[in-house]
Amino acid sequence: MHALWMVLAAFFFATMAVGIKFASSDFGTMELVFYRGVVSVVFMGVVVRARGASLRTPVPMMHLWRSLIGVLSLGTWFYAIAHLPLPTAMTLNYLSGVWVAAFIVGGALLYGSSERQGPVLGTVLLGFVGVLMTLRPTIDQNQLFAGLVGLLSGLGAAMAYLQVTALGKAGEPEERTVFYFSVGSTVVGIVGAAFTGLTPWSMVHWQAAAWVVPIGILASLGQWCMTRAYRHGATLVVASMQYTGIVFAALYGVLLFDDVLPPIGWAGIGVILTSGVLATVLRARALPNTPAEEH
Repeated sequence: MHALWMVLAAFFFATMAVGIKFASSDFGTMELVFYRGVVSVVFMGVVVRARGASLRTPVPMMHLWRSLIGVLSLGTWFYAIAHLPLPTAMTLNYLSGVWVAAFIVGGALLYGSSERQGPVLGTVLLGFVGVLMTLRPTIDQNQLFAGLVGLLSGLGAAMAYLQVTALGKAGEPEERTVFYFSVGSTVVGIVGAAFTGLTPWSMVHWQAAAWVVPIGILASLGQWCMTRAYRHGATLVVASMQYTGIVFAALYGVLLFDDVLPPIGWAGIGVILTSGVLATVLRARALPNTPAEEH
């Protein structure tokens, strides 16, 4: 039952990506980061107040570092969503699980503890084979830069995941972590928009503006469902279910955006999905009881 919360979270995140896809035709990436952040600040502020929790934190620098990494991942992911087929952008971001496995292998090799790392290394190599297959259509369609940006979003998500893990070990509650990440998104988004000459407060037209609030709410709901799933469910099962987000994104892409991928692109998505699940299984053995990744 608890794993269904992760399926619901994946659905919210994929639906948020649909909103980003529609809104990106009228708003720049930094504007969308700003709107996603400011709506989430309000939403999470209400949640924190309703729970009677405190926003005072003993580790402000950890939150600052997590926010910087998270906003990098978020901005690159939004850019990839705007310029790539939705299933491709979603899959490259969900490569974060494979990146974390790569970090585990790298750490083991660095500290001379390389025994039994062969299976984890195998999932990493399998994942990057999937990347090459997935990026092949982007080369054919002159979308390689967007594909590389999407790949960077997965790397940033993996680094943010490790930082969220560290915050959890420091005793920081999930709602506080999500709140400060939303604050960081708001600040970086408005500064970035100012530098690029955009004005986040000027709505283009109501059709585009109509997506602004749902994007932030869907992101917050996705994080809340994900947190609930990890808190009450089996970590391994819950973490594996997050990859249903790729399935939802594929359905949205075909039904709403007429996304057409060649067979090698779909095969690459399948390879990355498989490697991600395998990496999750092996990662759960190496890093048990880790908290949720965030989007």
